[in-house]
Amino acid sequence: MPKELIVIGGGVIGLELGSVWCRLGAKVTVVEATDKILGATDVGISREMQKILSKQGIEFHLKTLLKTAAVKNKKVTIECEHAGKSIQLSGDQSLVAVGRKPFTENLGLEKVGLKMDERGRILVDHGFKTSVANVYAIGDVIHGPMLAHKAEEEGIAVAENLAGKSGHVNYDAIPSIVYTWPEVASVGASEEMLKNDGVKYKKGQFSFKANGRAKAMGSVEGFVKVLADEKTDQLLGVHIVGPMASEMIAEAAIAFEYKASAEDIARSVHAHPTLAEAFKEAALGVDGRMIHS
Repeated sequence: MPKELIVIGGGVIGLELGSVWCRLGAKVTVVEATDKILGATDVGISREMQKILSKQGIEFHLKTLLKTAAVKNKKVTIECEHAGKSIQLSGDQSLVAVGRKPFTENLGLEKVGLKMDERGRILVDHGFKTSVANVYAIGDVIHGPMLAHKAEEEGIAVAENLAGKSGHVNYDAIPSIVYTWPEVASVGASEEMLKNDGVKYKKGQFSFKANGRAKAMGSVEGFVKVLADEKTDQLLGVHIVGPMASEMIAEAAIAFEYKASAEDIARSVHAHPTLAEAFKEAALGVDGRMIHS
């Protein structure tokens, strides 16, 4: 049990493990090179999560580059740079969590003719066929998010295709989860992605502070954000920071699979008291009709 832990990287793994050690009593410092935690996560979600984790005791150094690291007298000393100034941090241990890459090196894949992209991922077509006949690839070694449930669906799709059926994966409906406390979960596009693509959208956001189940649990931090197309009302993105977000996002993933609208969610009866009511309220909020705001 380190008394002081330095986490290099403010992404999913860095925050998941860093928050565990923080809850166990360690002083945790996170060093992140970019200007926000959780990478491509919706900016509003990232800001809320940083605020919550800061209250829990985690210290953040954003836009901070790691320069050197050394171990001396059973202590780790980290030298960083922020805005042109040098910063020194020390702790009992350091966790390096700066990203992942496919495990394709030194496997002899090139020798059998498998083609890969510049990031070492195996190239496949829409049916997961590689450049070599009768060889298929799925999961972390191909494009897309490195998620177990994504790989599982791809494996099922390959099996279905081999059986003569029409196996496919809807990549727009794959949920992403950060197992901190509270949890973070999302499916679909972020506000930043929609803005960059010039997509006009409507937004509804509902705080867990107004949710009866969250209040009874004593876990009211966070919110549900629903993004819907301005004209069609079809769901474009659902983002959650809050208790049991990993369970709540399943409803949103189903809604995405069936191309549901915010109105579809708003008109669906949600049992009371449940955390899922916050999703219904956020969907109502897309048209300014929240009940308990």
